[in-house]
Amino acid sequence: MTTKTYQLETLSCPSCVAKIEGMLKKTKGISESEVLFNTSRVRASFDEAELSSDQIKKNIADLGFVVLNEK
Repeated sequence: MTTKTYQLETLSCPSCVAKIEGMLKKTKGISESEVLFNTSRVRASFDEAELSSDQIKKNIADLGFVVLNEK
C-alpha cells in the first residue's frame, strides 16, 4: 500500500471537496482517502498493483482541478 498527498490549487467550496471524495471512493485500488478543504490537499492510500499515482492525478484533473505537486 502506498500513500500520497496531492497539493491542489485552492478548493473554492465544500462541493468541490465532495466531488473529489466521491470520485476517490469509487476508484478501484484506493483503500483510504481524505480531502482537506482548508489546505486544498488530497491524501490517498492505494494499491500500486491496481492503480498508479499518475492515474489518480488524471482522475482529479478530469474533474477540473489542478494538481500542483505530490508528496
